[in-house]
Amino acid sequence: QVQLVESGGGLVQPGGSLRLSCAASGNIFSFYDMGWYRQAPGKQRELVAGITRGGSTNYADSVKGRFTISRDNAQNTVYLQMNSLKPEDTAVYYCNTLPLIPTYWGQGTQVTVSS
Repeated sequence: QVQLVESGGGLVQPGGSLRLSCAASGNIFSFYDMGWYRQAPGKQRELVAGITRGGSTNYADSVKGRFTISRDNAQNTVYLQMNSLKPEDTAVYYCNTLPLIPTYWGQGTQVTVSS
């Protein structure tokens, strides 16, 4: 049973930074491309960043230039460095595979950007 556990969220002022982590209970990172998703209140969950097994990355236009996704396959961990945060980045952030596997959703980590 694969379990993904997100951490690192919190309350931050506009312009601030956070680093999210996603740890997997099983050794899945060697087999899957991975992504960070987010869901804001009243909105659908969206993909914000993805990284292939080889390390190639892609980003949603809304976060390009501000967010950086990375992975450490040996540690079974995926990271999301978020800089220059904006109030519209407020959401619950989740990691999952690409394409996503519905049974892999974790609890997510709340990111709130507010002054």
